[in-house]
Amino acid sequence: MQSINVNSEIGQLKGVILHTPGLEVEKMTPENAERALYSDILNLSVALNEYNQFKSILNKHCQTYEVKDLLSSLFENKQVKSDLLKQICKNEAVPELYDALFNLPDNETAIQLIEGVELIRDNLTRYLSNERYSLRPLHNFLFTRDASISMYNKVLIGKMANNVREREAVIMNAIFKHHHLFKTQTINADETTNNQQINQIRIEGGDVLIAKEDILIIGTGIRTSTQGIDFIINNIKNEKKGLHHIIVQELPETPESFIHLDMVFTLLDRDTCMVYEPLIMSHNRYRTIHITIDNGTVKCISTEPNLLEALKKAGMHLKPVLCGGNDIWHQEREQWHSGANFFAISPGVIIGYERNIYTIDALNNEGFEVIKASDIINNNIAIPKEKAVITIGGAELARGGGGARCMSMPVKRENIHW
Repeated sequence: MQSINVNSEIGQLKGVILHTPGLEVEKMTPENAERALYSDILNLSVALNEYNQFKSILNKHCQTYEVKDLLSSLFENKQVKSDLLKQICKNEAVPELYDALFNLPDNETAIQLIEGVELIRDNLTRYLSNERYSLRPLHNFLFTRDASISMYNKVLIGKMANNVREREAVIMNAIFKHHHLFKTQTINADETTNNQQINQIRIEGGDVLIAKEDILIIGTGIRTSTQGIDFIINNIKNEKKGLHHIIVQELPETPESFIHLDMVFTLLDRDTCMVYEPLIMSHNRYRTIHITIDNGTVKCISTEPNLLEALKKAGMHLKPVLCGGNDIWHQEREQWHSGANFFAISPGVIIGYERNIYTIDALNNEGFEVIKASDIINNNIAIPKEKAVITIGGAELARGGGGARCMSMPVKRENIHW
């Protein structure tokens, strides 16, 4: 049984949940891509080849868990399977699917919940429907970061901003509440908030960064609302522990590459971060708010000059590496393709897309050794123990709107000795 323990963004990674993209990715068309929250449609074979580089690195480094396998084994408990299917069928107004889904082999039920259930046109309404699926495919589930968030020794269940992703959070909630592999408590707004407030709460994992045991960094924009952050604040207040800092960064609503904080800011090492400089450090209208909580009480809420200054005030001194380097044109191009979105597997050892060449050069100039994922996969070199960037292919994956951090949901990291 794996106890949840994530007290930083950079501690040695011991366990992570992934979802290898499957046929749900190919069930997008130009017509439904926008509804699926994509700006383009992906080629599965190319995306899968790139994703397998990412997964192979993680398999060499730590324990990995696949959502589909977790869900399938969870269904060995027939009561849990029944309850989850009833919840999904009710939420998505398809009660007629329950019996068929329940009676499928467990692995097939898991597949259909992710890849979608085709619409059976057995009456006039369905015959005339423009929909292809009774249960729509979960096109975004490869971005496992968003639907659940390991926060210290608990798991915060995402409250998704778009209906097309709600089933992801329902599935992850069931896994963390009932799967024998995980020992934790879940924090779920849907289960603890009244109906009047719940419609305003939105929380997605790409906006929530665990900086240290006493520092959370949270983005607020189109995916995470201020009410969602207040929900997190109230849960921290209820713990009634010592001093805790919450740094909130406002994000633009457009362009779509700014959907989450980790698209403009990620932590790389004890003293280093990756930033999209025009938003994080330059003077602009997007505020940085510093909230301090002490023993269950909000002591102070203030506006800070920028995110790095706020972190410094909280006791975390970080040197920024600029996404795209020093040229504004390169910064804009590479931020669009997840150039700021890096995933640390240990302090200073990070994974990111090789296509963002100016960002990789900026890291190299700061002392990060650049290593191709293929060299590690082919056993030409071991995973480094200090200051390196492992580059994976991203020509296709990046077009999905996320990077290495988006595609990973850590459940256990070693604690950092600051």
